[in-house]
Amino acid sequence: LKDGRDKYYTPESFLAIALAYFKWAEENPFKEELVFHSQGTITKDFITKKRAFSINALCIHAEICTKTFNNYEKSKDFILVTTRIRDIIECQQFDGATTGFFNPNIIARKLGLTEKSEVTTKVEQPLFPD
Repeated sequence: LKDGRDKYYTPESFLAIALAYFKWAEENPFKEELVFHSQGTITKDFITKKRAFSINALCIHAEICTKTFNNYEKSKDFILVTTRIRDIIECQQFDGATTGFFNPNIIARKLGLTEKSEVTTKVEQPLFPD
């Protein structure tokens, strides 16, 4: 039985494009320009900052939309590949947040790790009901 129309990628080629995206992201960190003023001299330098992997950026790199990625996740042929991709992304984000490379609050929200607190209110009964 055919699972919808033909896919742009095979599972193998999709994993290859994902691994190429991960490599590109590692090799192309963000660069922040720093300007120093010292004794009348202006010095410029750059520091690099890691890129957090994301499904959105992977999809841009692979030239597909996120809906296509979501459809791949539902396909029995792609389930192992998309699960592995999602695991790699989530591990990189979590590791980056715990080591201080990424903002822990943003990554926690992205990974669904936020703490939830339940607030209950107690309604008091009137002393003299109507």
